Amino acid sequence: MDVEIPKVSLSPQENEMDILIRARYPLIYMVSWEEARAEALLARMAQRQGKNLFFWSATRGLAEHPFPGTGNAADPIQALEQVAVSKQKALFVFKDFHPHLQDPKVIRRLRDLVTDLKSSYKTLVFLSPLLTIPLELEKDITVIDYDLPDFGEMASLVDESLAQAKGKVPFEFNADDREKIVQAALGMTLSEAENALARSIVDGPTLTVEEIKDTLLKETKQIIRKSRLLEYFEAQQAFADIGGLDLLKHWLEKRGNGFSEKARKFGLPEPKGILLMGVQGCGKSLTCKAISGLWKLPLLRLDMGSIFGQYVGQSEENMRKAIKTAESVAPCVLWLDEIEKGFSGSQSSGAVDAGTTNRIFSTFLTWLQEKQKPVFVAATANNIQQLPPELLRKGRLDEIFFIDLPTETERADIFSIHLKRKGRAPAAFNPPLLARLSNGFSGAEIEQCLVEALHNAFAENREVSQNDLETALRDTVPLSTTMAEDISAIRAWAQERARPASSSPTPNS
Repeated sequence: MDVEIPKVSLSPQENEMDILIRARYPLIYMVSWEEARAEALLARMAQRQGKNLFFWSATRGLAEHPFPGTGNAADPIQALEQVAVSKQKALFVFKDFHPHLQDPKVIRRLRDLVTDLKSSYKTLVFLSPLLTIPLELEKDITVIDYDLPDFGEMASLVDESLAQAKGKVPFEFNADDREKIVQAALGMTLSEAENALARSIVDGPTLTVEEIKDTLLKETKQIIRKSRLLEYFEAQQAFADIGGLDLLKHWLEKRGNGFSEKARKFGLPEPKGILLMGVQGCGKSLTCKAISGLWKLPLLRLDMGSIFGQYVGQSEENMRKAIKTAESVAPCVLWLDEIEKGFSGSQSSGAVDAGTTNRIFSTFLTWLQEKQKPVFVAATANNIQQLPPELLRKGRLDEIFFIDLPTETERADIFSIHLKRKGRAPAAFNPPLLARLSNGFSGAEIEQCLVEALHNAFAENREVSQNDLETALRDTVPLSTTMAEDISAIRAWAQERARPASSSPTPNS
């Protein structure tokens, strides 16, 4: 197979591969979904070091690059024998060899081959999207995770695609537009991004940044659906759908460009995440959804229930896969709803689940602290006292915000928002009066009162009225009444430990 060798500077991973080959590491395991891109890298390595390059696959056997056609030795043992007897300075790349690493004969032949490779100028490279290493070879194999394309590689692809589109569809992009397209494509393989860009070009008579980003997001959605550990949410919520929370909204708006290349050059780190805690039904989950819409980023929901598996080690592996999937589509927003329920038992995990929850929590904490990819974590909690204190330490998340019950002014806004969403004009009602009557109500309770009023009016075959809403409010006992002590405890905790989400005075309820 002829592999094109583009002229690019060495990335850190390419430099590491170059060093391993020159240092005569015998067995290298390269994990990548991008076979063609990995082949191009290996071709550059072989050319740079003056070595021949051979590729093996179960369908084509062992053949020298770049000569076309099918080689011989399709059997893995025979192929390894050819590597052993070869006197050439060469890289031998075995594609999708992981199923054969379960064969005791293959394992034994590889162990016999290691000594010979160390004393020669030959290197055996396994290239596969799946990592499978038998215990017998753990000390002999060096693993390299070949990351997805970086900003520079993706920018080159975008430039090439736009150059090809010239004369076919009208468009006019500036430097900022180009960066937005590149950012939206990050997290994909070059092939996935190329397909999405080509689809955008042929899809319509014009070409806009938003159209390209929408197409790229559709491709991202497919990546997430295949993972089965994360759930993709369409960005349908806007901050206009949320009443109040002006301080939180302002904080998020200021960080909207924090993922840009311009921010990196300015010296800003990428935003890490926030924890929203407070009274139930006051807009925490709705805000997480709105962040995605504000920043035009994919929204991924991590359900801790999907992480836990029935087999030993499966839960920890699922957490690592979920994190890797989120990183693969970064920049994105990772939403963890009611995080205290997923991690609240980590302290006593050793006594109830053999330490599984604690190990999952440790993996998540380490990733929060050390993550290099732009994944913004948006977590919510109703009872923050159930959370392990390690999660709340500065450096893992940017900020903790407390969302209280809405004030009277905020409740009037919430009534107006929900009336509009139900197809009613707020001017036909009296939102200020409804706000006074709903003292101590959460946003969710206000919405349900409106639903109750609509049900009553629909049952009587008439339009909903102000009186219906007032009746529904009088018939509802808010959570602030039934759980007054718990809410007071949450407020007391947050007063000195969290930032307020709203500049309005705290309600008396």
